[in-house]
Order: sequence, then C-alpha cells, then structure tokens
Amino acid sequence: MRALLVVNPAATTTSARTREVLTHALASDLKLEVAETRYRGHARDLARQATEGGETELVVALGGDGTVNEVVNGLLANGPDPESHPRLAVVPGGSTNVFARALGLPNDVVEATGALLDALRDGSERTIGLGLAAGTPGTEDEGVPERWFTFCAGFGFDAGVVGRVEQQRERGKRSTHALYMRQVVRQFLGEANRRRGVITLERPGGEDGAEGAAEIVENLALAIICNTAPWSYLGNRPIYPSPDASFDTALDLFALSKLSPSAVARYATQLLTSTPERGPHGKHALSLHDLTNFTLHSQVPLPFQMDGDHLGLRTSVTFTGVRRALRVIV
Repeated sequence: MRALLVVNPAATTTSARTREVLTHALASDLKLEVAETRYRGHARDLARQATEGGETELVVALGGDGTVNEVVNGLLANGPDPESHPRLAVVPGGSTNVFARALGLPNDVVEATGALLDALRDGSERTIGLGLAAGTPGTEDEGVPERWFTFCAGFGFDAGVVGRVEQQRERGKRSTHALYMRQVVRQFLGEANRRRGVITLERPGGEDGAEGAAEIVENLALAIICNTAPWSYLGNRPIYPSPDASFDTALDLFALSKLSPSAVARYATQLLTSTPERGPHGKHALSLHDLTNFTLHSQVPLPFQMDGDHLGLRTSVTFTGVRRALRVIV
C-alpha cells in the first residue's frame, strides 16, 4: 500500500528517536513516503497534494489533534469522497489526543503503531462523520472559508481558554493539565459576558429539521459542539458534555445560559463527574443531539476554536454535520 506519513517534529510526546523507530516499523508494511511539517498548515498542504495526486492510498498523521485536523482538511479540501480519497490513520503524539482516543486507539505512540499495523493487516476500517464550520452568509464573517473538525468546536468561553493556553505555549510553557486549569480560572475572571449570554442559536425548520419556522434560542453564554464523545480529557478522566455524540451521527450541542460563580461551580462539577450515560444538566444547560445544520450568532466578537486550535474572533458560525465523510483505519 502506498502511504504518506505526515510527521509533526514538534509533537509533544515524541522524540526524534521514537519517530525514527515508528517510521521504520511502518515502512516494513507500507510503501512509505515521509514528510515533516515545517509551518502551520503544512500538514494540510501535504495531505491535499497526496489526495490530488491520486496514487496515495493512506495518509498517516503522527502528531497531536492539531496535526490530525490539518491532515483531514487536506484530505477533504475538495469535499468528502470516502470511496476514492486516501484513508486516514493516526499515531497519537500530542498531549491529549482526543480524536485518536475517541477512535479507541491506545494513547501511546508505540502501542498505537502496533495497533495500526494490526488493523492494516486485518483490513480493519470504519467510515466516520465530521463537522464542518463556515462563515454565515449575510454576516461580516461570510467570507471565512469552510473548515472541517474531527471531534469538537467551541464558541465563547472554552475557545477563550484555548487561546490563552496557546499564548502560554508560545511563551515556552509546557502543555499540562495544570496550565489548562489556570487558564480556565483566568478566562472566567476576565469573562465580560458571563451574567448575560450574547450567543443566539438558530436552527432551520425546528427540532426535526423539517420545513417550517426556525428555532431560535437566545442569551447563551457558552457553546460546545461535539462530533464524538468524550469532548476532552483531564489527565485520564474523559469529559462528557454531550455523552450521546458519535462519529455515526451528526453534531451535538451543549450550551449554558449563565456563567455565574455558582452556575460554573455546579456545571464544572457535573462535567468532571460526567459519564457516557449522563452529562451536565439543569435549568441553565441546553443539550441537543444529532444536529445536521445550525448557526451560532453573537452580539459581540467571541473566540472560536476547532479541535483545540484557536481561530480568532467570530460573530457568526454555521455548522454542518456530515455523515460518512472519511474512512479511518482502526
């Protein structure tokens, strides 16, 4: 099988020696080309070139969730076509590796490589759904290009935390769970819209997506969009704001209408104790399952993130859940 291995040399949990060993292991079973990323967006460019070339059958992403996101966007640069596009495989090399773990892969580069080789020999793969976010027509963000995400997006509070963490990492801080928790506290203390939310949810056609009046929910303070469960991990503890989210359905939405200290304490506790059977709940929580299309508007520019990558400020984002978008080796 002709394959491209896209390597992020700055991946958090891999060394040059580890990457060399893994490359040799994969090359024993694959006709392997190796490319290291050199700039932000390079993994996307490499995957797009492999797809358009028409000869590559498999693209392997060695890195964290950001590297995987770039590879996926390269594979789907011209739209989803799981039957003809190269398949995706992931070797987790980041600090959290949500996508790989949600697929059931070991959170260890060596074990994950062994599992990948076993899956290739057994012909084990699945077709998964993905999320697509784009600028909303008729708004100031309508020119923002479409971008795919594999496991989550966030508008508002959690995206602000991601942005703060990225700033700290650019200053040389290591990506640790303690760093994330400190930035959560700082984001909360600096949150200007925590008492009255500025986000509006708009869904076409009401609950079942049929023709009819749009459903509108106003004054949301936080919005998390999930393509799978869990949403993230705190150490080895999975966090489930939307326990029913799945690669086999469209998108799930979890939102809060209030970020007062008491509400944050209550819902943060529920998140930390959430399970695959029960997520956060209460009068200030909104949970929606299997949404194919919806838009989030904001009265003021808010931080936006996808797959843990901060993408700046937005006032409106339209989301689409696309079923059966990509084949993945598992």
